Amino acid sequence: MSGSRAGAETRAALATAWAKLPLALRTPTQFMGRHYVGCGATIGAMPKCDFSCRGCYLGADANRAKPSPLPELKEQLRQLRAWLGPAGNVQITDGEVSLRAEAEVIELIRYARAIGLVPMLMSHGETFRRRPGLLERLMTEGGLTELSLHVDTTMRGRRDGYAHARTEADLDGLRSEFAELIREARRRTGRRLEVASTVTVTRANLSGVPGIVRWFLAHADAFKMVSFQPLASVGRTELDLEGVGVDELWARIVEGTGNPEVAKGDGSLGHPACSRFVQGLAAGQGDQVRFVPLYRRDRLADLEVLREGLDRFGGESFRLDSPVEALARAGRMAVRHGGFLLARALPHLVRVWARTRSLRPRYFCLVSHHFMNAEETVTPVGQERLAVCAFRVPINGVLQPMCAVNALGLREEFYRGAPSVESVEVGA
Repeated sequence: MSGSRAGAETRAALATAWAKLPLALRTPTQFMGRHYVGCGATIGAMPKCDFSCRGCYLGADANRAKPSPLPELKEQLRQLRAWLGPAGNVQITDGEVSLRAEAEVIELIRYARAIGLVPMLMSHGETFRRRPGLLERLMTEGGLTELSLHVDTTMRGRRDGYAHARTEADLDGLRSEFAELIREARRRTGRRLEVASTVTVTRANLSGVPGIVRWFLAHADAFKMVSFQPLASVGRTELDLEGVGVDELWARIVEGTGNPEVAKGDGSLGHPACSRFVQGLAAGQGDQVRFVPLYRRDRLADLEVLREGLDRFGGESFRLDSPVEALARAGRMAVRHGGFLLARALPHLVRVWARTRSLRPRYFCLVSHHFMNAEETVTPVGQERLAVCAFRVPINGVLQPMCAVNALGLREEFYRGAPSVESVEVGA
C-alpha cells in the first residue's frame, strides 16, 4: 500500500471514530479519533491458562475450551483491520497464547503485520522463562515488535520463590529478570521490541503502586509503559478481593512519580471513565527517578502544541516501517511540517526535557484501564461507556466492547461454540 493511500485510509478511520464521540468527550486531551481509533483483541487464540490468578476475567470453563483454528483468528484480524485502519493496535490475547503451538503463534503474529496491524502479544511471561529463545524466535520468525507482561501479587502459577510473593516489592526481582530478558532479546536479534506491563490493582496491593511506578521509571530502557487495572468483579475473580477507585489509584501513581504535575498531564482514549494515561519523559535511577509529562491540561500553550501536533501528525505511525521507510516518512514529515516542528514542537520538547534534569531521558507512559462489572454496565454511565468503547473484540462478526465480553457472558458463549484444533502445546 502506498503512503498516500495509507494516509487517506487512516484519516477516514479517525474521522469515523471522532464522529461517534459525544461532544462532551471531544476534549483537548482526547486521543480517540485524533491519533488512535481504538484497540482490538482476539478471542479464542488460546482460552487455556496454566495460571490460576485470584483476579481472572476468564470464565469458569475457559480451561476446557478449545482454541479456535487459525483461519477463524485471521478473519478476526481482518475485521479488526477494517475498523482500526493501517497500523492499528491489536492484542493477541485470550488465556495464555504462548501455550499454543509455537509455529501457529508465529503465523498469527506474521499475518497481523502482513495485513497492516501492529500485534502485541499479551502474556504472564512465564513461558519465556521456561523456554529460553522463544521470545527471540517470535521476533525473528514472526516479526513480533510489541509484548506485554503481566506481573503482580494476585497471580498464582509461578514455580519458584515468586509464587509466594506477598508484596509488590517482592516481585521486583522478577521484573528485573524480565527487563534483562528484553534487553538480551534485543541484543541477540538486533531488532526492536517495545514492552509494556500490566498490573491488577486491589485494596491489598494498592500501597505497592508507588514502588511499582518508581521501578518502571528506573527501567524505562526496557519497558515503555505500565498499565494499572483496578480489579473488576467478573469471570472467575475471587469474591473476597476488593477493588479500588480510579482517583485513589492515581493518587498512588502520582506519589510514585514524585511529581504533582502528573495529576494534570492525563489524556483519555474514549470515555474518561474507561482509561486515563500520562505520556512523559523518565530519567534517573532509584530514588532519583523523575517523570515529567509531555503536556499539562491546565496550560493553554501546552494544549495548543498538542492540538496542532495531532492536527498535523494524528494517525502517523512508524511501527510497521522498515528503517528505510521510517527515514523516508520522517523526511516527508519534516519537509511538510518543518515550520511547526522548529518553531513550536521542538522548543516545547526542549522545555519538557530540561525539567527531567537528564541528558538522556526516555519516553514512558503511565496508564490505568478500568473494566466494568455486570452491574456497572447497565447504569447510564455504563451504557455511555459501552457505546464509545475503544477496546473491542470480534465475536460472530460484531465488534463487541471488552467489558461486555468480560461481564455479560459473551466470552462464555463464544467458547461454547468455538471448534477445536489439534496443534496445541500446553505446559511445554
